[in-house]
Amino acid sequence: MNILLTLGRLAKGLELARSLWQAGHRVIVADPFQMHLSRPSRAVRKSYRVTAPSQSADQYLDDLAEIVAREAIDLVIPVSEEALFTSRLGPRLPKGTALFGPGFNQMSVLHDKLSFADICRSRGLPAPETHAANTAAGRQLAARSDYVVKPIHGCSGIGLRLRHKGDPLTPSDQTADNLVQQRLYGRQISSFSITRNGQVLATALYQGDVYLGTVSVRFKRVDDQPRIEDWIRTFVATEQYSGFISFDFFVTADGTPFAIECNPRLTSGIHLIHRQTLAALIAGTPVSSPVFKTRRVFQDAHATLTVACGAILRPGDYFRTLAKVLTTKDVMFDWRDPAPFFLMTPMSWDTLRQALFDGVPLTDAATRDILWSGDRPATPPTGREVRLDDAVHGH
Repeated sequence: MNILLTLGRLAKGLELARSLWQAGHRVIVADPFQMHLSRPSRAVRKSYRVTAPSQSADQYLDDLAEIVAREAIDLVIPVSEEALFTSRLGPRLPKGTALFGPGFNQMSVLHDKLSFADICRSRGLPAPETHAANTAAGRQLAARSDYVVKPIHGCSGIGLRLRHKGDPLTPSDQTADNLVQQRLYGRQISSFSITRNGQVLATALYQGDVYLGTVSVRFKRVDDQPRIEDWIRTFVATEQYSGFISFDFFVTADGTPFAIECNPRLTSGIHLIHRQTLAALIAGTPVSSPVFKTRRVFQDAHATLTVACGAILRPGDYFRTLAKVLTTKDVMFDWRDPAPFFLMTPMSWDTLRQALFDGVPLTDAATRDILWSGDRPATPPTGREVRLDDAVHGH
């Protein structure tokens, strides 16, 4: 198939591209950044630069639709936060081209952390108490429990604030964009699932042990949480979900898994799935390979090294983290496709430039042009041409 991935800058998108390429598919990437991690990859046949959806959501969709027509795309696969915008692409696709994942209505409800908590309650699935931050219920929760304040449509821990019982909500907390959630304590487990028509085809559960901010940059697969797998199967079946879906859980002392949020998209768990299996499940072909890779622990080595360097004045933490850097498989390095690893710094220039010159945190810089703010669709404009990057790759 000719397959279009709607983001190339993140390691999870590169993993997806490599999996599809090794299965014989032709992979095209669209990204608002001119330089991105997947651009020098052997797995990517062409790379297009498109309008940032935060700049113009409708022009972004027009750009994608033009690539679909130009490259005779059979399947469009969203990768990360841009999935909220891409979920509106279906009506613009020609007959015979499919969008991998749910439509906008279902996607936007699950991405909304407040709506997701309501869905869990209605389904009888464990989730922490959650309220809008500008309500009396939110203020009452803050008075009687440790709590978390976070954006309703946030990602990657951006805007997350941890508070103790009785700490007052500030005026900046109490906006329509924020929620208040009961703070849970216990084992933190994340999941990544591939689903179709309400059926879970594969699920990887994993636990971080090195964090850059709130983002896990070194993680290991876990297989001792059947209650989480049951939770996911129930949710996917009741929602009749199709596509990638991921959850973050806290497992309390009695073993109960509480889902704190849903990410209806790819997460780092993709690195745990066997590439041949991943490609087959996406394409709907029979699976003959194991579900999981043999290796159980992976890292983003550049980010883990950053954490180690940040602990250099704490020798114990520094050497422990450095040992992990030196002994753990990196998610980007692949002898069959080495360029993305070695060219990561120049290929990340669009992100680094914002951090160096605008003072934007790296996690914000990597996603702020693709974040959906909760706005409803506008009337689409027309007439702008898609820009083809000057580097076109073949293999």
